[in-house]
Amino acid sequence: MTQDHSPPSTLERGDRIAKWLARSGVASRRDAERMIAEGRVRLNSAVVTHPATFVDAGDIVQVDNNVVSAPDRTRLWRYHKPDGLVTTHRDPEDRPTVFDSLPPGLPRVISVGRLDLNSEGLLLLTNDGELARRLELPSNGWIRRYRVRVFGVVDERMLAALAHGSEFEGVRYGPIEAQLDSAKGDNAWLTVSLREGKNREVRKVMRGLNLHVSRLIRTSYGPFQLGTLQRGELEEVTGKVIREQVPGLPPAKSQRRA
Repeated sequence: MTQDHSPPSTLERGDRIAKWLARSGVASRRDAERMIAEGRVRLNSAVVTHPATFVDAGDIVQVDNNVVSAPDRTRLWRYHKPDGLVTTHRDPEDRPTVFDSLPPGLPRVISVGRLDLNSEGLLLLTNDGELARRLELPSNGWIRRYRVRVFGVVDERMLAALAHGSEFEGVRYGPIEAQLDSAKGDNAWLTVSLREGKNREVRKVMRGLNLHVSRLIRTSYGPFQLGTLQRGELEEVTGKVIREQVPGLPPAKSQRRA
C-alpha cells in the first residue's frame, strides 16, 4: 500500500479494507473480516493480516487470488424469489441458488437477509454490503410481512397471543402479529408480520401452534413491497427511493480502479 507522509490533518485516507470489500459487494463487513482472518485477502500482492488496513486509490485488492473491482455506486434490487432456490453463493449440496438464477450482466450482489429453500417472495439484493448491513439492523424496526398457508386447526386466540412474544423449543421470539385471512377445511391462509426475523422463525412459531407451514411468501420488507413482481423477476430500486428510505446513506463515491 502506498505510504503518504503528509500530516494526519491533511492526509485523505481510503476505506478500511473490510468496508471496501463490503461496498464492492463481495460480502458483508463481518464476512469480509472473516476472509481476512483466513488469509484469503491480498492488497498489492501482500496478504492482509489486519482489518484496519486501508485501501487507497490505485491499490489492487484480491480475494482468493481474484481481483476485486472498486466499489460502484450503491444499487438495490427487488427480486421475487421462487421456492426451490437457496440464498447462498456456494451451496455444499450443489442445490440451485438465487445467484445462479439472476440475469447475466448484473454486478456481484448479496442478499439482504435470507429466504430459506422452500420460502418465496420478496428478497432484496444489493451490490453494497454496507447497505445490506444497514437494512438488516433490528434497530430499523422494519416490519417483514408474509402470506402463510398452514395445515391444521387455527386457534385465533393463540394467534393473537403471539403479539406478546412466544417461546418454542427453548428459543424466545419477539412479538408477531398474525391474523386468519381465510380457511377451507384444514387449510388456512394467514398474514404474519414481525420485526425480528430469527432463522425460520415463522415456521417454528407456527409449529409451536401445531400448524404446518405449506407455503410462505414474503410480501414486504420494511418500505419495500413485492407488488406485482412475477416469480423470478428482478427490478432495480431507484437511487432516489433508496435515499428516501435509508436516511443518512453516504453519497455514492466515484469509482476507483483496483
